[in-house]
Amino acid sequence: MTAPSAGPPAPALGRRGFVAAAAACLGHLWLAPSEVRALSGGGARERLDRPGRTIGRGAVSARRPEIATREGWGRIEEVADGVWALISTPLSGHPDAHRTVSNGGIIAGRDGVLVVEAFARPEGASWMAERALELAGRAPDRVILTHHHDDHTGGVPGYFPGGDGGPAVLSTAPVKERLMEQGGVSSARAARVRDVLPTDGVEMFDLGGRIVHVVPRDGHTGSDVTVEVEDPAVVFCGDLVWNRLFPNYVHATPSRLSRALDAILSDGERLLVPGHGPIPGAGEVGMYRELIALVEDAARRAHEAGVSPGEAAAGFSVPAALGEWTFFSDSYVEVAMRAWYRELDPAG
Repeated sequence: MTAPSAGPPAPALGRRGFVAAAAACLGHLWLAPSEVRALSGGGARERLDRPGRTIGRGAVSARRPEIATREGWGRIEEVADGVWALISTPLSGHPDAHRTVSNGGIIAGRDGVLVVEAFARPEGASWMAERALELAGRAPDRVILTHHHDDHTGGVPGYFPGGDGGPAVLSTAPVKERLMEQGGVSSARAARVRDVLPTDGVEMFDLGGRIVHVVPRDGHTGSDVTVEVEDPAVVFCGDLVWNRLFPNYVHATPSRLSRALDAILSDGERLLVPGHGPIPGAGEVGMYRELIALVEDAARRAHEAGVSPGEAAAGFSVPAALGEWTFFSDSYVEVAMRAWYRELDPAG
């Protein structure tokens, strides 16, 4: 209902192999990644594996997440009755740490179960479907893809272990088209997208006593969506929000990313599930917004000064007040600068 416009396990990867695979999943980087690094100090794995603080109103305002299950590739936190968040921990060092890579979630009502994301690999999606059956008492009826990147769509076949049946997989038309254009396994994923979400209005699903809104946005890519539970107030943000991991700008339109983030943050106090990293507390959400603003300021100053994106990246640093941010690749700051340069000088 549309509201008014308003397979077999993959072989284990070593640490360097995982970092290369993760960087490829996280936006098809054209620059060779190096070791994961923290901007200031070590302990990246420990920081990212530590559960965040919950915020929000109503049923989630005062509770901390309860760990429903924990694996080497992630943990599922019950953030409210009938709502679970998968927080992937790809830096855990586990042989299957790359199984999901992105965050996602399970939303259950009396009449249906919706899962957010298809994750990096089919075995990650099939594992999530099993957890939905275990936690919510039924297999997922729908799967929402927040955008086209491989770490959010790569596992689509895992929802169809027998080849037929399975949940309705939904994306926007631009996401499906992008997967088709990529060809190969991506077009096979796109063929599983049964329904297309609108880009000009909010799609509403009634799961039975639980209303979910799928809100079209953009900024991280040309077509993103957020999956927003009405009560309790929980938002699955896709990659419009990151926490403790520096965001990937490879397909970003940075000014639109900022506007989308402001729109998400403007709607009261809600629990936000980021696309990557642990659930942020109120302070951490503010740090992320400030980080985005600092990237913009640095890019604009460097562009005006006529220096290259690489030089701009080399001169960029995150203030200690914003905490420690981990990088999947040393190239991520330069990728961000390039994204801003594309927007500031589209003819260039």
